[in-house]
Amino acid sequence: MNTPKPAGSGLWQDALRRFAKNKLSVTAALIIIMITFMAIFAPWISPAHYSEANFDDAWQFPSLTHPMGTDSIGRDYFSRIIYGARISLIIGFVAQMISLLIGVPLGAIAGFLGGRADYIVMRLVDVMSVFPSLLFAILIMAWLGSGLTNVLFAIGVTGWVGVCRLVRAQFLSLRESDFVRSARSMGASNTRIIVRHMLPNALSPIIVGLAMGIPQAIFAEAGLSFLGLGINPPTPSWGQMVSSHLPNVIYYWHLALFPVFMIALIMLGFSLVGDGLRDALDPRMNE
Repeated sequence: MNTPKPAGSGLWQDALRRFAKNKLSVTAALIIIMITFMAIFAPWISPAHYSEANFDDAWQFPSLTHPMGTDSIGRDYFSRIIYGARISLIIGFVAQMISLLIGVPLGAIAGFLGGRADYIVMRLVDVMSVFPSLLFAILIMAWLGSGLTNVLFAIGVTGWVGVCRLVRAQFLSLRESDFVRSARSMGASNTRIIVRHMLPNALSPIIVGLAMGIPQAIFAEAGLSFLGLGINPPTPSWGQMVSSHLPNVIYYWHLALFPVFMIALIMLGFSLVGDGLRDALDPRMNE
């Protein structure tokens, strides 16, 4: 005799319990929360404003006064690292939202309608997949110029391919399901079937894809800023901070170490959270 599950133990409650048991992913989530807290409250946490220069303190190594040292014009590096977290998180989340707004509708149309619509969408995906998305982003930035808005646009419109494929695969597996047939027999429109019935059932892999895509967007921004095509100075970006002091990192190691460490830390954090969400939301996982 099967023992009924307690009330409220649906998919999301079970997924939350499974995620909580993954200590590595929980630790990564706490790190992301701490970095997010640091970015939000940067004006109150940082010892100085990111653009405040003091030439008398230039090129200082880490000390009690400046925990991460100073740069070539005496700006506190710890403050710039904190403010740089804002840029990374904004780009990670907003660029992924743009990718979702493009990839989810295209994937849904291709997977649900099939036929000519599927062919057109997948040929577009093939074209976008020929070259690395970072190369497309570089071309867009070279055309539009540097700046936060242009970076968001460039990364967002070049990062939708993976989301599109993921959603298409989910819709292909769902479109012949019983609940879809029932909705169609009751006269529901294609739009209603997609939005009200199929999309909620495809939400789990979309959430995982979002978590896994954020570190890719952050890395893309770091790459663009490293090439001088990203955020305009004096606004701090971790990639830009490495690029602007590259000739001096042999002598002043802290100028590269701390921003590179933060890039690696936040990318690792989101990747581990994505892995944990993927395992937690897998319906084949049992308690």
